[in-house]
Amino acid sequence: MTVKTIFDAVIVFDEARVQAQTQIELDAGTDVNTILNDGLISAMDEVGELFSAGDIFVPEMLMAAEAMKAGLKILKPHLAEGQSRSKGTVIIGTVKGDLHDIGKNLVSMMMEGAGFEVIDLGVDVAGETFVETAAEKNAQVIALSALLTTTMPSMENTIKAVKEAGLETRIIIGGAPVTQVFADQIGADGFSADAPGAVKLVKQLLT
Repeated sequence: MTVKTIFDAVIVFDEARVQAQTQIELDAGTDVNTILNDGLISAMDEVGELFSAGDIFVPEMLMAAEAMKAGLKILKPHLAEGQSRSKGTVIIGTVKGDLHDIGKNLVSMMMEGAGFEVIDLGVDVAGETFVETAAEKNAQVIALSALLTTTMPSMENTIKAVKEAGLETRIIIGGAPVTQVFADQIGADGFSADAPGAVKLVKQLLT
């Protein structure tokens, strides 16, 4: 496939090359979906596999995600023309009282790299904001992040607010102190310990 040059550039974190090759493929008339799926998304899938296997670590994953986003920036005007369909909408944010965002940003970039429309609400996000945004955007998934044990109750409060609003949006949680046991306890639809796992989890929930 001609877009293998884009795939390879993402894997080696070469933002400039990703942008240049993406533009070359667009100019050559390569289908936007082919560039997106075979060049950018499949590269991020590979990055996720490498991370899961312990071959790369968080800094490399962040660099690959930044390289992928560089290509996505070139593609976005063409995607807006309706040539490509999002796999679903994910609302993501760090819960009320918590200002940590590195893990959340990584999940956000990996989700975007996997073809989801991502709405990042930032940090210190109130439950009502998650509810309002999910309803307004008709989101399929809400992803909650917390790094402090003291803010974990905010996750439970947000899940309660979503359910009380009658939304059918699936809710996943993550962050250093968060566990599957806690996810089950507060009624989350899933938990992931890392960004590639979060992408796989959302794919599973939406199939």
